[in-house]
Amino acid sequence: MPQGDKSAYTDKQKRQAEHIEESYEKRGVSEDEAEKRAWATVNKQDGGGKKSGSGRKK
Repeated sequence: MPQGDKSAYTDKQKRQAEHIEESYEKRGVSEDEAEKRAWATVNKQDGGGKKSGSGRKK
């Protein structure tokens, strides 16, 4: 997966990132920086892209 490719994220994660990004932009953060921070926040919360339901833990 190339860097910046968001296809591995769920729709919910994409919506969360969009909402977080808008929030940063309202506070005066540049568009690029807001996007970076938003995806960093989503990654921190969820640990990255899609996760399958069962069988992940060992």
